[in-house]
Amino acid sequence: QVQLVESGGGLVQPGGSLNLSCAASGSIFNINSMGWHRQAPGKQRELVARMANGEGTDYADSVKGRFTISRDSAKNTVALQMHSLKAEDKAVYYCSADVASSDGGNYFEERYWGLGTQGNVSS
Repeated sequence: QVQLVESGGGLVQPGGSLNLSCAASGSIFNINSMGWHRQAPGKQRELVARMANGEGTDYADSVKGRFTISRDSAKNTVALQMHSLKAEDKAVYYCSADVASSDGGNYFEERYWGLGTQGNVSS
């Protein structure tokens, strides 16, 4: 069992910045990647950014150049620095972790999700 807790959400005006953090805890064998998704009102959940082991990153086109993901693998944390925020960035942001585990000789990976934190971009 893995628990993820997001923090740092809040209200910010367009053009402003918001920094989100997420900490994973629990029974962790190995986290292969951590990342962020978001879901805006009336919209589907979408990938924002993800960072795998080995420092590989993946960003949604809509946030490239504005958002930066970072990880501290030793602390099992991931952060999302959001700058030049736009109204369309308003969403609930969810942290996730892909955790590798095993059951006997079977290896598998599960994605765990946090409960989300509100990024409210509004003037």
